[in-house]
Amino acid sequence: MLDFIINPIAGDKTGKKMKNKLVVIENYLKSKNADYRFHFTERFKHATEITKTLIENGAEKIIVAGGDGTLHDVINGFSDFDKTVLGLLPCGTGNDFAAAIGMPNDVEKALDVILTAEPKFTDFMQMPSVRGINIIGAGIDVDVLKRYNALKKKTKIGYAKCLFKTLHDFKYTDFYVNVNGEEKKYTSFIVCIANGFRYGGGIAICPPAVAFDNQLDFLTVKKMNKLKLIASFNKLKAGKVLSFPETEHTVMQSVSIKTDYPITVNVDGELYDGIPFNVEIVKNTLRMLRP
Repeated sequence: MLDFIINPIAGDKTGKKMKNKLVVIENYLKSKNADYRFHFTERFKHATEITKTLIENGAEKIIVAGGDGTLHDVINGFSDFDKTVLGLLPCGTGNDFAAAIGMPNDVEKALDVILTAEPKFTDFMQMPSVRGINIIGAGIDVDVLKRYNALKKKTKIGYAKCLFKTLHDFKYTDFYVNVNGEEKKYTSFIVCIANGFRYGGGIAICPPAVAFDNQLDFLTVKKMNKLKLIASFNKLKAGKVLSFPETEHTVMQSVSIKTDYPITVNVDGELYDGIPFNVEIVKNTLRMLRP
């Protein structure tokens, strides 16, 4: 049995895109004689509640039909990784983690993977109070998301505009970072712990990151001249952040980050205020249906 957790407004707040995709999904599943059930989210964090209930009732395959936000909520509802596997049907605006695991954007091709693939271990990230699966960060990405969340219409172009405005206004933060037992202070415009390699609908913030290599990637971009920062915008969008002399990148199993004051942390595009910024990898635990 495939239990689909569906965000009815994924990719389009009007619900038109998801409605059209559901027709394709149902027709395809019926053509394959697949057993399935649909569960629709109705409110904020509802996907977490649905996931918990499904697993308690013995669900074996939970499929996210939505974007990175719905996936984030579902992974935070998982309670039995031995019994239940996870699938992802990319239906959101950005579908960044779907890209990280190689899921096709085409609905029928993605469903074919879900119906035929063997479950494979896929890494995720554990914080004291929340899980993440794609990107966890602080700094400029939080400011960008706050601007983006205020938009009436959310598009990739809108995200890029918010990023450019934030680059112009941004103030740096002192981060005290312990990575692999080594403590350092960085005055940076971003710190990022990456499992997936991109966010924001396609910005490759950490190109080397692989979501199933049993390690996480730490990346920070240290203080630079503001004019240079703005000029670097196109390089950032093109995934060339590692070409900056100010960029520092390393792989690790865990990281602890502190600041002089409480900050907002971006976990898979969801904003959390004042949470402990400690992250460790969880490997060989979550099984996903992926290529």
